[in-house]
Amino acid sequence: MQKWLIALFVTVFIAGILLPRAAALLRFGRLPGDLRFSWRGREYYFPFASALLLSLAATLILRML
Repeated sequence: MQKWLIALFVTVFIAGILLPRAAALLRFGRLPGDLRFSWRGREYYFPFASALLLSLAATLILRML
């Protein structure tokens, strides 16, 4: 059980570091349904349309396999 928790933690940690940088390089995440706003000096970002598009792409790819 501990090995699975460690693997999960490492995976989430690496994804948290790599995904924002990859999105910036690919210019992904600026679709019309993505919300971005600033409040009290902090920027908040909710990628609703990007998540929907990625989910659709993953579903299509996995169904083809």
